[in-house]
Amino acid sequence: MWGKSKGSKKRELRIYFATDLHGSEVCFRKFLAAAKAYQADVIILGGDFAGKAIVPVLTENGVLRARVGGEDVTVPESEWGRLAGDIGRAGLYPVRMQADELDRLAGDEQALDRLFRSEIAAQMHPRVECPELELCDLGPVTMASLGVVPTTPWNTERECTEDELAKHIDAMLEQVPSGQPCILNLHCPPYASGLDDAPELDDTLKPVLRGGRPSIIPVGSHAVRDAIKRYQPVVGLHGHIHESRGVQKIGRTLCVNPGSDYSSGVLRGAVIDLASDGSCLDFLLTTG
Repeated sequence: MWGKSKGSKKRELRIYFATDLHGSEVCFRKFLAAAKAYQADVIILGGDFAGKAIVPVLTENGVLRARVGGEDVTVPESEWGRLAGDIGRAGLYPVRMQADELDRLAGDEQALDRLFRSEIAAQMHPRVECPELELCDLGPVTMASLGVVPTTPWNTERECTEDELAKHIDAMLEQVPSGQPCILNLHCPPYASGLDDAPELDDTLKPVLRGGRPSIIPVGSHAVRDAIKRYQPVVGLHGHIHESRGVQKIGRTLCVNPGSDYSSGVLRGAVIDLASDGSCLDFLLTTG
């Protein structure tokens, strides 16, 4: 039965892992509550914590106006809480402002970027640590974390080439003492692992149809797969591809992608139990 000790080994560390919350306040609160709900010793949030954009909400004469999902929305000022919640569940940051402030931001990209980053920071819990490109001591295992992914059609600032990704991973893992068990918290899943299946897109970012059906292809990282095969960590924690929830083995490594359904307010995660020698005792995919 899941959660019971196996053989002579007893649980030393329980990890709760989730990823790709994209600014969802509902999912973030559920994530924080997971420590108690699942009796976890440590909770780990993979990449894509932040929301995707700011939604200006104009205040004028007791009325709030915003453009949400391509539609103009107008509500009484008394309904700010409901409007903000609806916007937040879509992974966006609602910000109240006057029309003149919106005009100023429209012509000042640096000011807009500062506002966006301040909204991200405001959502962070005071006790959250960000061990990006660092090693983190979790007791029986050492964790190496990297949130960047190989180049995508969207060309975001959190992307790099496969060669650069491989160098980042090697630079971290070369610091792990010989014989020390480790886990890899790498946002991108390994290529062709069953954890990286996504719709194929054409040059206009529209799904490719083959035989009347969407073409599904692997879009994970070759560098991540090579690192897992070479270093054989105990566990690989991944995300990025929301629809490719699952668990696979690559050699001795248990690779996990809990998936994401943040826009529905549903938190998908994984509980992983480790023994004192760093070995993996058990795992469970969760939905809550």
